[in-house]
Amino acid sequence: MIIEILVPQLPESVSEASLLQWKKKVGDAVARDEQLIDIETDKVVLEIAAPQAGILVSIVQQEGATVGSLQLIATIDTEATVAAPANVVPETVKTEQDVRVAAAAKEAGVSAQAIGFGTAVMPAAKKLAADAGVNTADVGGTGRGGRVLKEDVQNHLAKPAAAPAPASAAVSVPQGDRAEQRVPMSRLRARVAERLLESQQTNAILTTFNEINMKPLMDLRNKYKDKFEKDHGVKLGFMGFFVKAAVHALKKFPIVNASVDGNDIVYHGYFDIGVAVGSPRGLVVPVIRNADQLSLAEIEKTIADFGKRAQAGKLSMDELTGGTYTISNGGTFGSMMSTPIINPPQSAILGMHATKERVVVENGEMMIRPMMYLAQSYDHRIIDGREAVLSLVAIKEVIEDPARLLLDI
Repeated sequence: MIIEILVPQLPESVSEASLLQWKKKVGDAVARDEQLIDIETDKVVLEIAAPQAGILVSIVQQEGATVGSLQLIATIDTEATVAAPANVVPETVKTEQDVRVAAAAKEAGVSAQAIGFGTAVMPAAKKLAADAGVNTADVGGTGRGGRVLKEDVQNHLAKPAAAPAPASAAVSVPQGDRAEQRVPMSRLRARVAERLLESQQTNAILTTFNEINMKPLMDLRNKYKDKFEKDHGVKLGFMGFFVKAAVHALKKFPIVNASVDGNDIVYHGYFDIGVAVGSPRGLVVPVIRNADQLSLAEIEKTIADFGKRAQAGKLSMDELTGGTYTISNGGTFGSMMSTPIINPPQSAILGMHATKERVVVENGEMMIRPMMYLAQSYDHRIIDGREAVLSLVAIKEVIEDPARLLLDI
């Protein structure tokens, strides 16, 4: 039976995707749930697996193709078996398997020769191809049943050199010691660029700054980190406190948690906090849903899980969608100050930075304290300076005095 491999149903916010790399070629046997190809959207990379075991009889869409929801990309024959070695199949014999595969190919809308399966490679052709470094799957067979003959390999070798690499491939241009490499943007990078440009063009972005004395929080963490990890199985970091502090501030100033929809302001009665994390594909922002209902340990576990799965490319599209407020920590890379860009349709974003010891004045005396600059960018269309500044002050106050989180003050 021929079964179709389709692009999964993509969310409404994702109109198309790109095919990355086929893990199998036509004629290969595939096991159930074995990975066939990766599909890249502007949010995440999806792994497409075989729904049943069989033979991959056709690849309808090649690597680099742009595809949409439920589009056909390949077919599998669940009744076919792997062909016997070519050197034991006489050219004049048409096997039952040839008939079956030809029928499968016809049903799939391709020729048996095009799928390169069920056809034999004659010994002389096989030796010539091996000597020349040619993949016989790339050679069109003209023998009976599509068998590859020595003449087919010779004709293949006589063809002109392949055309330059398509736009989807990296291109190196030698220029002496000033070489350049042109690499197309990944779909994720292109989408990030598009959204950030959109944010700057549509939002009235302004940034307010403050600084935090991290000593109280660092003392608290050092005191309880071992006990916390033993009891909860996760390390006690700083990000969990900042998520809690952000929720605390957003409750006090709901407009900072709101978004613009046309001429309306949408006030969100929930707190979905996006946490920017790095991945091999670039920056991604998975969302901690209902952060106000989670304990500090649950938040830390969620963040740790996001970090691991971001590196492995295992985050789902749902986890990367939505969010009412974002926290980005450029301090992990050494940033001292920045003006983060709002992630639409959100209206504000918090930027954390590196903690450095600096001389500050406390009660008229100079002290050395571990200080961090905070930056909150906001959409001035709906958030006034008062709410922007006071919400950042609210974050500062609870970080400098974590007991406020327990007392909700």
